[in-house]
Amino acid sequence: MRHITLFLLSFIVGSVAFAQMPTMGNGNTPRTGAGGRQMPTGSFYGKIIEAKSSKPIEFASVQLIQNRFDTVSKKKKDVVVAGMLTKANGEFSLQNIPVFGQFKLKISVVGFKPYEQTVSFDMKMGGDMSAMMGALDKDLGNIKIDIAEKTLENVTLTSSKPGLQLGIDRKVFNVDKNLVSAGGTAVDIMKNVPSVTVDLDGNVTMRNNAPQIFVDGRPTTMSLDQIPADAIESVEIITNPSAKFDASGGTAGILNVVLKKNKRIGYSGSLRTNIDSRARIGLGGDINVRQDKINFFLNANYNQRKSIARGTTDRTTFIGTPNTYLHQDDESIMIGNFVFLRGGFDYFLDNRNTLSLSGNIVRGRFKPTTENDILIDSLYTPITQSYNERFSNSNSRFNNNGVSLSFKHNFPKQGEELTADVNYNHSDNRSDNLINTDYYNVPGYTFLKQNSQQQKGLGSNDNLTIQSDYTKPLNEKSKLEMGVRFQIRKSETRNDFYFISNGAAILQPALSVNYTNTDNVYAAYTTYSNKIKNFGYQLGLRAESSNYQGKLPDKNQVFDIKFPLSFFPSVFLSQKLKKDQDLQLNYSRRINRPNFFQLYPFTDYSDSLNISRGNPDLKPEFTNSLELSYQKTFKNRDNFIASVYYKNTNDLIARFQQKELNTLTGKEQLVNSFINANTSYVTGVELVSKNKMAKWWDLTSNISLFTSKIDLNSATIPNQDPIVSWFGKLNNTFKLPKNFTLQLSGEYQSKTILPPGGTGGSGGGGGRGGGGGMFGGGGMFGQSSTAQGYSKANYFVDAGLKYEFLKNKQASISLNVNDILRTRRQNIISTSPDFTQEVFRRRDPQILRLNFSWRFGKFDANLFKRKNLKNMDGGGMEGMNMGQ
Repeated sequence: MRHITLFLLSFIVGSVAFAQMPTMGNGNTPRTGAGGRQMPTGSFYGKIIEAKSSKPIEFASVQLIQNRFDTVSKKKKDVVVAGMLTKANGEFSLQNIPVFGQFKLKISVVGFKPYEQTVSFDMKMGGDMSAMMGALDKDLGNIKIDIAEKTLENVTLTSSKPGLQLGIDRKVFNVDKNLVSAGGTAVDIMKNVPSVTVDLDGNVTMRNNAPQIFVDGRPTTMSLDQIPADAIESVEIITNPSAKFDASGGTAGILNVVLKKNKRIGYSGSLRTNIDSRARIGLGGDINVRQDKINFFLNANYNQRKSIARGTTDRTTFIGTPNTYLHQDDESIMIGNFVFLRGGFDYFLDNRNTLSLSGNIVRGRFKPTTENDILIDSLYTPITQSYNERFSNSNSRFNNNGVSLSFKHNFPKQGEELTADVNYNHSDNRSDNLINTDYYNVPGYTFLKQNSQQQKGLGSNDNLTIQSDYTKPLNEKSKLEMGVRFQIRKSETRNDFYFISNGAAILQPALSVNYTNTDNVYAAYTTYSNKIKNFGYQLGLRAESSNYQGKLPDKNQVFDIKFPLSFFPSVFLSQKLKKDQDLQLNYSRRINRPNFFQLYPFTDYSDSLNISRGNPDLKPEFTNSLELSYQKTFKNRDNFIASVYYKNTNDLIARFQQKELNTLTGKEQLVNSFINANTSYVTGVELVSKNKMAKWWDLTSNISLFTSKIDLNSATIPNQDPIVSWFGKLNNTFKLPKNFTLQLSGEYQSKTILPPGGTGGSGGGGGRGGGGGMFGGGGMFGQSSTAQGYSKANYFVDAGLKYEFLKNKQASISLNVNDILRTRRQNIISTSPDFTQEVFRRRDPQILRLNFSWRFGKFDANLFKRKNLKNMDGGGMEGMNMGQ
């Protein structure tokens, strides 16, 4: 522990001393002395290596100390002249050092013996001028230090990241502090992430639009319900991405899910299990081993699920004769399980080159059943009634396999690097949905007949992405970044619709569809960043070209959409203000291409009240975004950030509803689809704050106020008046005595206009299981209509309690419960000239889950010097607990 304390103190002292030194530019700039005279300065540089193996040591604290006269105490004392931590290759460079006098070089690092050396510049006055100038840069050579063998036993490093880290361009939510999502999925995590809302089906919206989902900085075909919460390190919220990021995402931005992959020294890992109040179990574990040039990681999770949802639908329909009123009671039960396996390794070829390979395997099996009791009254005299019971039994599965290969090269110049990535993902799903409808005579409820239908679906998705990025620092304050990206996505889906008569399934070609599509995107970008005193700016430009082709082989139809080269500029301006304040203004242009479900021309009859179909003629929507942000960091490390944003979209992908003649019944029906609206805008204010209310109480709060307006440009559906909506989130963490921690979180959502494109656009859906794979043939009952509408106010409270025990708190037991007040629901009002409808739903309230976790690890001093000890966001010791 003495060495740890020395390391931390030397780091703080060295950093403060270095920060207080006058800015002198690059190299050895003369320093102004008394009377305005220019004092020559020089630099010391060298490399820290281990004595036995000659391997470089990273994060060694290097301090340069000089004994000077103190005018206050009238005595001489040691003063820190310069300091830094060594780089990954063990190198250090101390700049702007006075050339006259002697200095003491002090080196300290955890696990090694302290080192001291007297150093000075070899200045020979009156000699050759070039030799004198050459002496200003003094190479101290390779400095060898020894391992402190006896001090390395039973080393324990304990630290943790804050639950929320606020940046001017993004927010990072570290989920290891989130108790209420333990044992769940990424959907449960998103419920507590600022700026994000989640509906009952797990569909995620950010600023009332579906964001693009990234995993480890790359687009993914996985849905959020396929990613276990225990496999996630953090979630990054990027509301207005720069030109460096994929231009897709439209009005919402990017949610980047960062999965766990530690590069800690030695080995570390965890084992965990859980059980919920419906007797569903979960098992999981992960391990990370760092030895010599190999860093290996593996994560495995198995989870069972049982989901129960109930609701009602009341609907008045004005088409057909007579007009009708319908009341429907619904219950859906879904039982299933999924397996998540992820592993890979990093191979450090040398100090400057790293090769990484990772892969993931996801398997899911689900058996949802749905019962709908439907009573229909006519609205004309004489009043007639009909009653039917509809039973849907599904059997579905999905598979997802992905592999990622990446290479990183660090150039000798600090910050200069080249990366290359290849990512491939394949997913497939299969579903079999049997629907039986029993008809009864009213009054009397005597059985009349039964109709049986069957929907069989299968599909596959292949996604290949090739990308390369290069970063070139031009000087200490400016850098140039550029990259290229190529993406190919191919989907094949087949849905066959059958009538069942006398036990035989009869295919209905008119209601079946076989659809394939290919989507290619070609992109390149460049950004330039610079800083002038306290003002910084980044200018970026991204160029993308894409083409889409959809085919209906059985009908000999082809849908070709080719888009020429489009440009997407971005401008980020930032100004550092006094007292730890920052101001940023940014602009970007983005594109939102229609997703597979919005393009898919299959008519889904599984919900008779919400018949839906995609539109293969949809065009992408283009969005111009402007955002102004302010951030204040307080002395106690509290944070406050405020944002004002405005987004304008052309060719918005919006819901659309039209009347059609049902060829099966001969009656008119309403079909929900999508069109490109004329224009739309969304504007709002967002406030996020992280406060330490007391030593034992941390509070994260989030308030968002927004409004939007859509010009549908439709003669049949009038434009809806804007609605001013808001939502608020509170996340409380209480550190209680005896190693107990309590988390209490809540959310309130006011009356809100329905998102314009549903869950479409960019993969914001969470609970769909991949094309309805979770719920089979058409998903949950009572889906929100695509007509104009709004959602009523809604609120809920979740809670979690954790107890940590064993040495170094290596084991923990936690209990969490969702919707403890049983208030979370979905209540949607939809209106159009053809009908009015109210849908009420409640799903999985007051579910308790008991979790157990045990962490293990071992510290190996011989590995402390390895390259890349850092996690993605900081030093390699963060979040580390190691015991023998």
